[in-house]
Amino acid sequence: MSETDHDSDRRMGASPTRIGNERLRFEAARAAIWAGVIGLFVLVIYLAQSLLVIFGALVFAAMIDGGARLLGRALKIGRTWRVAIVLILTTAFFAWLVMFAGATISSEAAAFPSIIEKQLMQLFAYLRSNGLDISVVDFKSVAGSLTSGVGTVTKAIGGLFGGLTTMVLIMIIGIYLALDPNLYERGVAWVVPERHRDAFYDTVSHQAYTMRRLLAGRLVGMVAEGIFTWALLMFYGVPMAALLGLLTGLLAFIPNIGALISGVLMVLVGFSGGTEMGLYTIFVYFLVQNFDGYILIPLIAKKTVDLAPALVLSAQLIFGVLFGILGLALADPMLAMIKVGLERRAARFDESDNAERTAELGA
Repeated sequence: MSETDHDSDRRMGASPTRIGNERLRFEAARAAIWAGVIGLFVLVIYLAQSLLVIFGALVFAAMIDGGARLLGRALKIGRTWRVAIVLILTTAFFAWLVMFAGATISSEAAAFPSIIEKQLMQLFAYLRSNGLDISVVDFKSVAGSLTSGVGTVTKAIGGLFGGLTTMVLIMIIGIYLALDPNLYERGVAWVVPERHRDAFYDTVSHQAYTMRRLLAGRLVGMVAEGIFTWALLMFYGVPMAALLGLLTGLLAFIPNIGALISGVLMVLVGFSGGTEMGLYTIFVYFLVQNFDGYILIPLIAKKTVDLAPALVLSAQLIFGVLFGILGLALADPMLAMIKVGLERRAARFDESDNAERTAELGA
């Protein structure tokens, strides 16, 4: 196209889509913005499960990053090597757990369902003896409904293979993020308006720091609860002490609900050995939870972010219903990140207000 043709295009006049009325043009632009916001909100809902997987990868990357930073205090080597050491040690731990501890725990796990079923049937018989009119058919119907409900809640994960696929994706994405987090941080900052980038870096820095501390404290709590439970149960001779200790430690990653589930399992197994053993397991449960609630959690909260238990439980229930097991496990870290983000926003407003007051006083 020649220069003359270009000049002709410029003289074509106003576009037929141009809105002449300035007020109407302003309202149309505002309507377009609202439509875009609503569309973005709908897109987030549609992609919620995938976004949750990405957040899970961020949590996994924070755990790896925390381990790499801890190694960096003793080993003056490159970050890639430190991340590799953390991954190798983690893989070695799980391999040891499967090969050496797996033989003992698997034999206990094989008998675990029958013990739980036996205790539930004894509870059912006790309820009937106290006048509760419920039949075996009703009991099985309730159990079937619970199973169906759990299936509905965890439907988003897609069953066993879907859950394994989700975990693999979380680990792969998390490893990439942990290897070079600055690369992805810069990529996100690039799409943030330039005047907001300092605030973005400030918020992300505090969130990453809090996430590392939160997960480190969570891991310490998991190990402490697992070992403490195993030692106390083994001391009294409670069956499946190793399995119950392992389950208690793993479920401690999910605050509130995890402790409740592990406590119920512990008490059911305890009463299989008699009333005294059952009462002892109740004592162990409350002792471990009080140790965790009054010693470990306060110490961890001072180093991370203090979340109200009712708020955490509410978030777990909502995310559990919406996204299943994955949402239940990630509700606490996500709530912590939201709180840190709001705190940093409030802190920036306070700094701005203080600067304005200082300027007014100086004038």
